[in-house]
Amino acid sequence: MDGAPPRVGPRLRPLDVRLFGQGSQAVYYLRDPLGLSPEDTFLPAWLGPLLALMDGSRDLPQLQAAFQLLTGRYLPMSQLESLVRELEERLLLEGPQLEAALRRALDEYRSAPHRPPALAGKVYPADPEELSRTLDDYCARAGPPPSLPAMAQVAGVISPHIDYGRGWRTYALTWQAAAEACRRAEVAVVFGTDHGGSPGRLTPTRQSYATPFGVLPTDAEAVRALTDALGEEEAFAEELHHRGEHSIELPLVWLHYLRGGEPLPVVPVLCGGLLHAGAEARERIEAALAALSQHLAGKRALLVAGADLAHVGPAFGDPTPYDLADRLRLRGADARLLAAIEAADAEAFLTTVATENDRYRICGLAPIYMALRLLAGCQGRSMGYDQCPADPEGGSLVSVVGAVLWR
Repeated sequence: MDGAPPRVGPRLRPLDVRLFGQGSQAVYYLRDPLGLSPEDTFLPAWLGPLLALMDGSRDLPQLQAAFQLLTGRYLPMSQLESLVRELEERLLLEGPQLEAALRRALDEYRSAPHRPPALAGKVYPADPEELSRTLDDYCARAGPPPSLPAMAQVAGVISPHIDYGRGWRTYALTWQAAAEACRRAEVAVVFGTDHGGSPGRLTPTRQSYATPFGVLPTDAEAVRALTDALGEEEAFAEELHHRGEHSIELPLVWLHYLRGGEPLPVVPVLCGGLLHAGAEARERIEAALAALSQHLAGKRALLVAGADLAHVGPAFGDPTPYDLADRLRLRGADARLLAAIEAADAEAFLTTVATENDRYRICGLAPIYMALRLLAGCQGRSMGYDQCPADPEGGSLVSVVGAVLWR
């Protein structure tokens, strides 16, 4: 990890950590974004400070002492050792076991005939006919999308990447508005949030994504151009993240559905966080965008960002649940972001998030920024907006927006 201290003790690897429940019943859910861990891990919330201390800089006695100093709670060494062993066995700590698992998984990913749909049978039906009926039903229930100008040629889609069960209406309105563009496109570039990605990193893949409708071949020429711009090692250092990341898969299912199952060359690019990207990373981003722009010149290209907006409430680290007043304030903040999207103003979008110090945790910042950079000069329109529940109590939520942009 960039900037991490020298490792002398347990270091927790990048994970999606969520808090569920309240009081003595609260637990942390440690989700492995790469899907390497053999099982889900839940830990009592009182162990949260211990997880935060597992940055590799402390051996076990130091970890024990720091936890007691921080919380006033004594953790027996035998219990600490048992917890560390369990986290290692579940591949949640950095070290030789994790490195070996990563190598095996990457070899399997690259040697497979294609990247299989990771969420088929979970978030959406795996059977193509059943999937078509499901998406048909979403569209029928959502109704027609807002109208576009008569001569509008849709060139970009800002799509959610939340699960269909919560985001179906915004998905349906957005993708229906882009249906003709999906059918006419000669290539699609899909930027998705890399939830476990390093700051400023763009990660293409040579592997082709599949949906239940078939395989969408990766545009090899575009990937070569990106690789030349980024450098081989930089471009593929986190390629394994594609294996289980949903932010590209979920929009691609809609794209493939609207094409009636017809294949289309795709450029899948995962995007790490943008706000804390260093100067070198920003230079690579500029080079990559220039390479993509040159590759797409003269083609009917569809630019897609698989991106959600705010992640707020106790499930994401906020101290209190979001009430109605909080939700109204969030809607106002999201409206400012939507104005930048509709103006295809990438810098305004980035500045708006940065000015607020990303207080709402906009997980789609990087893919939206990348797409808007390539859609400069376009104009857009919102197709849908929603605030989706993110915990059983209803105090946490994810906000999603759908929009199309045209030339």
